[in-house]
Amino acid sequence: MMAFLEFKNVRISGISAGVPKHVEYNQDYPYFEEGEAEKYIASTSVRERRIADPGVCSSDLCLSAAERLIKDLGWDKSEIECLLFVSQTADYILPATACILQERLGLPESCYAMDISLGCSGWVYGLSVITSLLSSGQIKKGLLLSGEICHLQSSPLDKSAYPLFGDAGTATALEYQEGYEPVRFHFSTDGSGYEAIIIRDGGYRHPFDNQSLDVYTTPEGLRRTRLNTEMDGMSVFSFGITKAPQSFNLLMERFSLDWESLDYFVMHQANYFMNNKIRKKLKLPEEKVPYSMPLFGNTSSASIPLTLVTACSLRTRRSKIAVCGFGVGLSWGTGYFELDENVMISDLVEI
Repeated sequence: MMAFLEFKNVRISGISAGVPKHVEYNQDYPYFEEGEAEKYIASTSVRERRIADPGVCSSDLCLSAAERLIKDLGWDKSEIECLLFVSQTADYILPATACILQERLGLPESCYAMDISLGCSGWVYGLSVITSLLSSGQIKKGLLLSGEICHLQSSPLDKSAYPLFGDAGTATALEYQEGYEPVRFHFSTDGSGYEAIIIRDGGYRHPFDNQSLDVYTTPEGLRRTRLNTEMDGMSVFSFGITKAPQSFNLLMERFSLDWESLDYFVMHQANYFMNNKIRKKLKLPEEKVPYSMPLFGNTSSASIPLTLVTACSLRTRRSKIAVCGFGVGLSWGTGYFELDENVMISDLVEI
């Protein structure tokens, strides 16, 4: 058995994204030696990233995106009955950030609010949860927020990771609409690979202690602490170029979807080298595989909706879209949905 899901009667009404105003350019990253910046940019495609000011959280970026989208849609906040927040950079260990955002957004007390702790696959998983909640019609309108402050998880001394990640927050608005084209999904998980992308200290398995902030050097010469993201690059690469194409194929076959009829195949923005390998494996035309990485880097759970907002032409046309998130967990999922010509794609918000 495989995890395939299909939910009817749910329309994606709009998508928005919020990013910090501050830009960091990888050409200026101080720990690259001569010639390394050019090689890094060529391999990853990441020229620049948005970096949040101290004290700005992923919830703040998501809030700015949500406020803009609600205004653009003309929604009455009292009618928003569901709020999901997908992130691995929450405001606090507890309470759930979704509860805080319910109050900050001015949503009613009757609002269903929940956090989902997933990274690279998070938006696709979150989309499946919120469409399942809306599909019966008992909840009419909902918001899916996904965002990360990725730069705080990476050591500024780690030149393999720090120049890759950027900060962003997004909002996706959905509503019940009887007869709307089904949203379809395929999901998988392989927890045996949990150490491929990991922050070892600061949770309850390995609480923060007096060694957590000690800087150590890896055999590859990378410098980080146990509070920073560790990534086994070769394992992650092998995982990505294997599981993402497989998941796309399974989704398309299960639901008899026509490859040529799709307008976009939007992947988690891992890095250009990996994503382009996936594209070539699937024999997808370049114009149907958009990227937000050059301007924003890898933004984890925000990367798919950020790409939809900034790198796709979705306004005033009907679009068929397949998406795939894959990474930390190890977790991956693929989805298919249609956006109609009236979908609201808000202008990028900068804070």
